[in-house]
Amino acid sequence: MYKWSSFATLALCFIAIGGANAQTKTLNFAQSWGQEPSLTKTIRQYKGWADADHYIVNDKNGLSKVNAKTGVESAYSYPADQSTQVAVKDKDVVITFVDGQSKQLTQSPDKEEKNPTLSPDGKYVAFTRDNDLYAVEVASGKEIRYTNDGTDVIYNGWSSWVYYEEILGRSTNYKAFWWSPDSKRLAFMRFDDSEVPMFPIYASPGQHGYVEKTRYPKAGDKNPEVKVGFVQVEGSSVVWADFNEKDDQYFGQPYWSFDSKSIMVQWMNRDQTNLKFYQVNPIDGAKVATYDETQPTWINLDHDERITYLADNKHYILKSDKTGWAHYYLYTLDGKLVNPMTSGKWQVSSIAHIDEKNKVFYFNARKENSATSDLYRVDFNGKKFKRLTFGDYTHRVQVSPNGKHFITEYSNVKTPTKVALVDVNRKIVRELEDSKSVDFDQYNVGKTEYFTIPSADGKYDLPVIITYPRDFDESKTYPVIMSVYGGPDAGSVRNTWKGTAKQYWANEGIIQIECDHRASGHFGKEGVSLMHRNLGHWEMVDYGAIAQWLKAKPYVAKNKLLITGHSYGGYVVAMAMTKGADNFDYGIAGAPVTSWELYDSHYTERWMDTPQDNPEGYKSGSVLTHVGQYKGGLRLLHGDLDDNVHLQNSIQLVDALTDRDVPFEFMIYPGSRHGFERRKSGYDFKERVRFYYEYLLEKPVPEALK
Repeated sequence: MYKWSSFATLALCFIAIGGANAQTKTLNFAQSWGQEPSLTKTIRQYKGWADADHYIVNDKNGLSKVNAKTGVESAYSYPADQSTQVAVKDKDVVITFVDGQSKQLTQSPDKEEKNPTLSPDGKYVAFTRDNDLYAVEVASGKEIRYTNDGTDVIYNGWSSWVYYEEILGRSTNYKAFWWSPDSKRLAFMRFDDSEVPMFPIYASPGQHGYVEKTRYPKAGDKNPEVKVGFVQVEGSSVVWADFNEKDDQYFGQPYWSFDSKSIMVQWMNRDQTNLKFYQVNPIDGAKVATYDETQPTWINLDHDERITYLADNKHYILKSDKTGWAHYYLYTLDGKLVNPMTSGKWQVSSIAHIDEKNKVFYFNARKENSATSDLYRVDFNGKKFKRLTFGDYTHRVQVSPNGKHFITEYSNVKTPTKVALVDVNRKIVRELEDSKSVDFDQYNVGKTEYFTIPSADGKYDLPVIITYPRDFDESKTYPVIMSVYGGPDAGSVRNTWKGTAKQYWANEGIIQIECDHRASGHFGKEGVSLMHRNLGHWEMVDYGAIAQWLKAKPYVAKNKLLITGHSYGGYVVAMAMTKGADNFDYGIAGAPVTSWELYDSHYTERWMDTPQDNPEGYKSGSVLTHVGQYKGGLRLLHGDLDDNVHLQNSIQLVDALTDRDVPFEFMIYPGSRHGFERRKSGYDFKERVRFYYEYLLEKPVPEALK
């Protein structure tokens, strides 16, 4: 009895000591900036699956494969690349065979080939040169020229700028040609930019500088005329698809059929309200419509995951938000709807795995919470729907080739990343990693929380993530940094582990908030559609409501709310400092659009229609319209070579502000595009730090940050 009592007393002492030592550590400078370990430790990387039974792990000792059933590890190396590779070297196309031998295929050192692409059978390499389409036969080195009219405004197999940026995607590197699976034909797009206005970008280096001339269609401008053509690999005249290139239209990513007998071409009207799929015969260009979708606002002309063909050569899976929420549908190749695979007031995100043998479809979606992601399965017929992941986490999954297991990396704002092996019955087979450090609970850090704030009209619960200052005290007042992006269907609030990125400013006594508005994607296409013809309105309504919610708190300084963002986020900041000036005190706007007629046609008109059709929408959505409400506190940033959001945007805002004789800061970053050049980003960081200390904290910048 005595011994038990002594042991209990001793245990209570240890508990008391442990409690006293809890949260006694604070992050030092290097830990706050993620330069030294602190709250988390490094965990192994999970690189997918070697086969149906083994997943791949990477750590400091290299790659291993792990038996999913037993957990036994063995050495692993990726299979040797058994494919032939092509590349451009010294402005010529070079092919490197599986045995390591190389061969130069072109002889034009004065003219550079672009996007060399090997045919599926390995016998030809297609490329563009001076905006014409070519191929070279690998065995003989014989060069075949398919087009002859390439100029500085005619491009064959090379994208016009607006297609590269908005439709086919930057990952294409301007490539606009596609091999048929049987290697007998090439499909390509021909762009005529003759009537597209040229926008000059002046570069300042040297005595005279130079001018970049880009055919850039701004809202309401003439778009490129586009044709879809086909050539036989050995050389032939071009067969043009049966479209009228004079029509005001767009063409999306085309998809060859498995048997190469047809190609599916995505077509959309200029208003972006009607999407059609056409099966086109490459022999004569004849087309047959197989899918027709209309929406009253707009349809996104996606270049990824719009269509996924099944290997049965009979079906494809379509992703569409035609009901107001993004879902998957099963169609036959001739365009007949078999059945919806998913439905409801929630959003699918991406395909995770397709098990055609058992007709099971695995996908990621934002169903349980719009700020998290989970894995689900459903039969092809839309039945036996089931959530496979667990908890209130954001999951990033990798499904095994046979669909029986998946690896999930999961976290939320309070839980550092963990990794688990899970089976399709939702059973956790094995916890694999936990990045939480052993002394995690001993650190005194600014608490991070995810929650929602009601919109002013009470219709929406707006998602936010707040990081409070360390040792937060509601009897004190703190400045606030609000970080936004704000574009349509481009929400940034995700309930994931945030690391220590915000802890330096938490240590300095700043509240930090990320937030999204009603049209950011959390409320489906139904919510996003509210922005139609009205950019800038709901952003200011909802971000303004969040700002008012903050300033109603006794612990928020009434005159120190700073909003910051880049690109569309820069536009939101500029609007906040003008139209929303009653709610925001300071702003840092990077590369903002300041008036929508200054941005490109395809992106802008998707939401706004043309300036000719919607003059009032363009007027109310322009920062320049509201500049008279500006009260001060803006820092404006822009790269002088920005080919996306032109420097013209900031210059026009500067002109309007100087006409009003009001104070602001303006910084041009020479040599920088839409993202600031690496050698300039350090300076930008220091100036941002200086701005925070000067206006929010009202004290000198510490030596460590100078």
